[in-house]
Amino acid sequence: MKKNLNVIQIRGIKGIIILGLVLCCLSVGFIAFPGWVAMQVWNFIAGCFNNIPAIGVLQGILLWGIIIASYFTFKKNRIVVCVKTPKGLNEEELRAIFADLKKQGEKDKIAKTMLKARETELKILEDKSDLQINDQQTDELNKHQNL
Repeated sequence: MKKNLNVIQIRGIKGIIILGLVLCCLSVGFIAFPGWVAMQVWNFIAGCFNNIPAIGVLQGILLWGIIIASYFTFKKNRIVVCVKTPKGLNEEELRAIFADLKKQGEKDKIAKTMLKARETELKILEDKSDLQINDQQTDELNKHQNL
């Protein structure tokens, strides 16, 4: 069974608040602060010359974006983004996962209902595959009888 499944659960208003704080910290750390630094550097350089205007924080963030975009554009090592769909789990792995869920969710009514529905779906799929095998066998028998 694959053990590299990552699940992030957000529960209640406390989880939403923590998610918001994490997103704010990441945006400030990677966007706003470097933009502020770019603004300070630009304004320092502008102070040395008479004809260069000073910029604000928003323009500093835009300057930071231009710097990063230029860096990735002209960087010698190209960034390659590969998009592929993950391989699905086979039936054995699904059964192992559902067995674990069944053990954990014996008290939860919703989990019980979902597990029963999945078990029924698996039984239907097995029955259809058995029927297809039987249909193929009867077709082969009919062909041999016609010869």
